[in-house]
Amino acid sequence: MALYIKDPEVDALANELQRLAGAPTKAAAVKAALKSAIARTKDMLPIRERLAKTLAMAREAGPFAPGDHKRDTDELWGED
Repeated sequence: MALYIKDPEVDALANELQRLAGAPTKAAAVKAALKSAIARTKDMLPIRERLAKTLAMAREAGPFAPGDHKRDTDELWGED
């Protein structure tokens, strides 16, 4: 779906970013800026939020199973 913004200030900002970044197109400059903003925003999220998916998977998997994991891994690799 196309993004169409009818705002002269946004157009001017996109033009300035394109020039400063040396981007081939306004779209490329805006894409890079959005990716950068998303990455910065994700980095500012609390660690609990950043790890929420991992924590949910760990809870679903349950406690670590007992056993001789070295032996099991060696068997998987065909080692004695």
